[in-house]
This record gives sequence, structure tokens and C-alpha cells, in this order.
Amino acid sequence: MIETNRPAAVPTEDEPDLLRDQFKQLLRYRRLLGAGVGIGLLGGVYLGISTADTYVASADIVLRAPTDDPFNPSLAPDKAINIGSERQVALSSSIAEAARVKLGVADKDFKALRAGLQVTNPPQTMVLRFTYTANSPTQAAKRANAMTEAYLLKRQEALDATRDRMVKGYKDQRDPVAKELDELVKEIARLPAGAARDSAMSTKTDLQSEVGGYNGKITKLEALDMTPGRVTSAATPPSGADGPGLPMSLALGAAVGLALGLLAAWVRLVFDPAPRSEGDVSRALRAPVLGSLPRDRTGGGPLLAAGEADPRLAEEYRSVAFRLAYDSRFADRRRLLVVAPRGSSETAAAVAVNLAASFAETGKDVLLIEADLRTPVLASQLPTDAGGRPRWSQGAGGGGRQGDCEWPDGRQLVVDAGESGTFDLIPGERVRNVPRALTSPRATRLISEADSPNSTVVVLAPPVLSYADALALVDRVDGVLVVCDPRAVYRSDLARIRELISGAGGTVLGAVVHAPVPGEKRGGRGRGAPARPEPARPVTGEAEQHIPGDGSDTVALRTVRTGQR
Repeated sequence: MIETNRPAAVPTEDEPDLLRDQFKQLLRYRRLLGAGVGIGLLGGVYLGISTADTYVASADIVLRAPTDDPFNPSLAPDKAINIGSERQVALSSSIAEAARVKLGVADKDFKALRAGLQVTNPPQTMVLRFTYTANSPTQAAKRANAMTEAYLLKRQEALDATRDRMVKGYKDQRDPVAKELDELVKEIARLPAGAARDSAMSTKTDLQSEVGGYNGKITKLEALDMTPGRVTSAATPPSGADGPGLPMSLALGAAVGLALGLLAAWVRLVFDPAPRSEGDVSRALRAPVLGSLPRDRTGGGPLLAAGEADPRLAEEYRSVAFRLAYDSRFADRRRLLVVAPRGSSETAAAVAVNLAASFAETGKDVLLIEADLRTPVLASQLPTDAGGRPRWSQGAGGGGRQGDCEWPDGRQLVVDAGESGTFDLIPGERVRNVPRALTSPRATRLISEADSPNSTVVVLAPPVLSYADALALVDRVDGVLVVCDPRAVYRSDLARIRELISGAGGTVLGAVVHAPVPGEKRGGRGRGAPARPEPARPVTGEAEQHIPGDGSDTVALRTVRTGQR
């Protein structure tokens, strides 16, 4: 007897694992990544070519405020000068016009001349940096120096004009007072000694003080150092182009393009409804992924993988079987329902057959039930021999005529799985009423074979989202294995499967993922194999003589063809 462990559960993934898984998913969008890198390389080529003949020259000047004592430490130039306003003045059209005249540039090239200038202010300094961009190194240096000189000249003119206006204003205020003083002096000379002369002398003193104040202010203004600033670094012709060069431009373009491609891939991943990894499948089903079938061996080959030249597929089935055997939820009842979400059940049938062979290899008495009564194919695709009359068909109510129940009818085949041994097969058969056949007492006794010691029952059902047949079996075969192609099903489909199975009283034990089956459209959610005509069932004499109302009457609701799965 195999010792079982606690149920296999979805492993808790930490943040690094989730990020690593998401990054691996991003790498699957190779077209988006390639397109991003291609666009980045084109941008890099454009940047490298467009900046190949671009030269930049810079000149620095330090601004000074007018002062009568430049060595006074209490003076704060940043309080007297608004560096932001000075930068705007340096970029003004008047400075550019003065530089144009000095350089002899035509009027039609004035906008181009002004467009090449850039003025910046390094933080915490009184420095203006004039940067000029031109098509030649000599022209860049020449124009940068011309702009600097034009700015200093304009600032010198503005400071001189301000001082001249202030001096003129003081003189205009002083001259009337000085004229009045001269007249008062002449009048005092004519006055005799006495009170009148003393009053005139007092007035003379006041007027002389006022005139002296004006003269002091004028003298102070005329003594100011009006130097606007000095050039600390003149522009020189640059030794090379300002651009990063073609190799660096290509590297930068590739890096930016890769970042854009990753961003586009991430957006595509966020809005992609299909699970892009086993982790997504596991999270949607809330059950572990028990196995992943090799890409080059899924579909198109024989159902039994044992004996094939490439043993990878058979070993993967054995791995899934052992993981199920050590899951107490399966080991306690030994009943397994294998279903696909929608579309074709070809891979689900292969999984059911090979799991039955793997269980038989461990010494179990395995019974494989093909409950897909709409398109039964296992009997024609497996090496089978006729077996004896099974025990489940000999119980109470099982000895009647086979015509009383269409399926199961007591036919049981033995499948030769090569070195794995043999297992029994209950082949499917087309019936008039599938739900009634699946819920019949015979089907219940058939599934209860798993209650026998050392027995295991594997049931293959139609796609769970296409038909309700699987849900009709969940109450008796409560361990469900979902076989799906992650690129052909939506995460919402897997979540709905889990909800349907849980609501019917079953448990999703895990999932087996596989690559797209050859011949099927990638990501398709529609039809499976091409439609085949449904063979006509012979009408026996017993069927003609059935008693109406005995429970065997059914009403045909629709005809289900093979391809409509």
C-alpha cells in the first residue's frame, strides 16, 4: 500500500518568484521586443546622423552690481541682481540684434542666429553661461563670444543710462536751491546788522546744507564702479562634434527601444486573458500543475506513450501518476476524472490512457471508463482484446437484456500497454440520451469498482465547458484532472471550471498543460476536429418491442456531430 502525504496545494509564491515569472512571460513577446529594439535603433541612427555636424561652444561671465567699494564684505551681489531677469535679457531679441550687426549676419538669418543661443545659470552662482550651437566649431565660438560681448555692452549702457538719469534728477533738484542761495547771499550783503540779517544768515545755512546734500549724492553716483561684469571663460572652437557619435547613439537607441518593447509587452501581458505560464494556470484553478507534456510529442501520435523512441513523454505521465498517488484526496477514493476545458479532447484522452497505464505499472487494477458518449474513439485506437463478463454487470438488476440500457452494456476490453502491463477499458458508445446513461445505476456500479481493494478508476469525460456530462459524474468521481493548453484557454475559463466542479461537490486535483495540438489554431476556443457523419444505429427487434413509459424512452433534443466539441 502506498503511503500518502497531505494534499498537494498551490505553493505560496513570494514576490521575487512572481517577478521572475512575469519577466519570463514578457520575453515570450519577441515580436514586440524586436519592434521596440528596431524603432530604438532607427532613432539612434537618426540621432547619430543629425548630431554628426553639431558643434557647441560656451562662454562664461560673472555679473557685478554697481558699487563704490568693491571690497566691502557686507555687500551682497545676489540682492542687487535678479539673475533670472538677467538671463531673460541675455536671450532677448535686442541682444541677438546687436550680435547680428557685429557679426554681419543678414536679416533673413536673424531667427536662426537667435535659435542657436542658450543661456543657463549654474546654481548658487552669479554666472551666466552662453552656449551656442552651430554647424562649424569656428562659427560656434565666434557667435558665442559675440553674444557675450553684446550682452555686456547692453548691460553697461543700461547701467550708465540709469546713473545718468539719477544724476540729472539730483541736479534738477539742486539747481533751484543753488540759485536761491546765490540770491540770498547777495541780499545779505546789502542788509545792515540786526535781526533781519541774522534770520537771512540762518536761511543761508539751511540752503547750503541742502545743496551740499545734493552734491554729495551726485558725487557718490559719479564715483560708482559701473562695470557690468567680466568674462571668466571665453568661447573657443570645440575639438569635436557635440553629438554622442553613431556607436553611442545606436547603443542608446537599442536600450531605449528595449525599454519601450518591454513596456509594450507588459501592457500586452496585462490585457491578455490567456494564462501565459503554469503559475497562471495554478492560480486560476487553485491547484498545482502536475505535469507539462513535451512540446514535440503532444498530439498527432499514438495514444500510448510506452514503447516510443523518446521516453520523455512516458516519464512525464509516470511523474503525474506518482504525484496523484501521493495525494491523499485521490489515494483515499482512487477515482480520477480527466477533462479538457473546451474544444478537442484528443490530448485529454491521451492523458487518461497513459495515466491508466502508469497506474497499472504500479500493480493497480485499473479500469479506464470512456464516458465521452458523443465521440467515442478509444476502442478503435488502442490495442484491445475482449475480456470476460465484468463483475459490475452481474449485480442486482444487471442480468437483464442489454437493450434495457444502452450504456454501459457489459462490454469490457483489455488493453495491452506493453511493459506497463494491462488495464481494463469500458469503451464509450453513442446513446440517445447521454445524461440518462451517465447517471444510470449501471454507471454508478461501474464507477464503484474503485471501492475494491487495489483498484483505480480513470474516467474520460467530454470538455467540461462544452457539455455538462463531466458535472454529472463529479458526485461519484470527485477528483478532477484538467488537461489544457494555456494558450488556448482563458483564465476566466479555468476559474469557471473550478467553480463548476466545486459547486458539484468535486475537487480539482491539478492540471496537465500541453503545447498546441498540430492542426488546431493557436489560441482557438472553437471547434476541434472536422465534422464526421454520425453513423446510423441499427434498430433491433427488442428496441421495437419496448414498453412505452418503462423509463427507457428519451426525447432527442439535438444531434451532436463529432466536430462540435
